[in-house]
Amino acid sequence: MKKNSYLPLIAMVAIGLFSCKTETKNEQILTKEITFTKEGELSLFDLQDSIPMVIQKLDIEIADDEYQIQTGLMYRKSMQNNQGMLFTFPNEAPRSFYMKNTEFPLDIIFINSKNKVVSIQKNAQPLNESSLPSEGPAQYVLEVNAGLSEKWNLRSGDSISIVKL
Repeated sequence: MKKNSYLPLIAMVAIGLFSCKTETKNEQILTKEITFTKEGELSLFDLQDSIPMVIQKLDIEIADDEYQIQTGLMYRKSMQNNQGMLFTFPNEAPRSFYMKNTEFPLDIIFINSKNKVVSIQKNAQPLNESSLPSEGPAQYVLEVNAGLSEKWNLRSGDSISIVKL
């Protein structure tokens, strides 16, 4: 009979250990805003006339590894009009971008290995996962705030120069 007196105690311990009760904690997850880091300067040139003219100079952040290229401007709230993100690839190829987790509209400028603008996807809409392809092979892709390529009258055939810091 002694064995039976321990059964209620063992049952209570087992219930306590394997209870489905979950504790709720009021933990607050803090996120740090991603800020712009100037890593270079980029100049855009109008090559339509015989004398190249500077269209615009930008401070740029450079995305040149797999993680940076995949993340780009995702999770950011905005970007200044004198800033851009330049994606650099090891080779020239047809490129396609999308706006997943990007919270503000952009102009996406595709640039070939000779630093010439190939095509522009204007006013890419925030959070849209539709494919936005280049119209030709590109080695670089420049993202700027939507409307700036129109304001600058940027066209295919215009050129860039890059100075990395």
